[in-house]
Amino acid sequence: MKQCSPCFNPPDKGEVFFTDGSPPEHPSSDAVYNEMNRLAGKYTCVKLSEFGKSVMGKPLLKICAGCGKRKVLYSASHHANEWITTLVLLKFMNELFEMSRINGRIGAFNAKDLLNRTTLCFIPLINPDGVDLVLEKNSSEKYFEQAKKIAGDYPSIPFPLGWKANIEGTDLNLQYPANWEKAKQIKFDLGFVSPAPRDYVGTAPLSAPESRALANFTQNFNPDIVVALHSQGNVIYWKFANYETWGAYELGLKLAAVSGYELSQTPPESDNAGYKDWFIQDFGRPGYTVEMGLGESPLPLSQFGTIYAEVAPLLATAANG
Repeated sequence: MKQCSPCFNPPDKGEVFFTDGSPPEHPSSDAVYNEMNRLAGKYTCVKLSEFGKSVMGKPLLKICAGCGKRKVLYSASHHANEWITTLVLLKFMNELFEMSRINGRIGAFNAKDLLNRTTLCFIPLINPDGVDLVLEKNSSEKYFEQAKKIAGDYPSIPFPLGWKANIEGTDLNLQYPANWEKAKQIKFDLGFVSPAPRDYVGTAPLSAPESRALANFTQNFNPDIVVALHSQGNVIYWKFANYETWGAYELGLKLAAVSGYELSQTPPESDNAGYKDWFIQDFGRPGYTVEMGLGESPLPLSQFGTIYAEVAPLLATAANG
């Protein structure tokens, strides 16, 4: 087995994001960037890089680790008010890298062995502008007022807590070229015909810089599977249309078993233009949307411990295969 470089530096004495197992704050883009930089500075096995920019010019960052043949891509916060998914992925990264450093276990697996057998890439914040808007951390009055005006056309959706889209009102998980025209028709019939807090598909597939950057990176990385974290529902969606990729159902059963989540096909009205839909269609490999937690997004931080206990074994199992 190929051996990666050791996954440690001397332990740092700076603030750790998850000091008592819980996040100290909501995941504003600045907090996430600081934590990703801290991880990259602490662990020698971690590579931090930028793969694009948001509408507002914020960096889209990824962390990759491991040196194995099997490649897995994890993503979080396609949707702005689903920011709890970012925290889950950040904590998993913390645990994985630290367990590798001390030769410990993550889920059912030895962390160091897992990184020797896999190459894992983590994108914890696909929609930084939207997350900052929901958390009211957006520093640009111009973009805030623009979003507020958009929201005014949809008074039934609370602002900013009901906001799922990017800062320009495009739903990033309805941007991928997999039945995009069908998604457009469905959402237009529901009245989402222009920029909106959610459910507007954009002017064309991959018209938003965030979804376009993720699609480009996915093509370059060429993963064996993708896992996209969303909230809520305690369910794992594994299929797109009539595509049944080899091994997807069997691995999905493993993910369901370790998390306690239901393995399900995506409802027909939602089975279009999503990231995992496009990956399944274009790559012919397993893709999963994991809807974590129960309730109305944004889910409260009080659910974080329960959600993490359910999802962390799923993420480790996805890496192992």
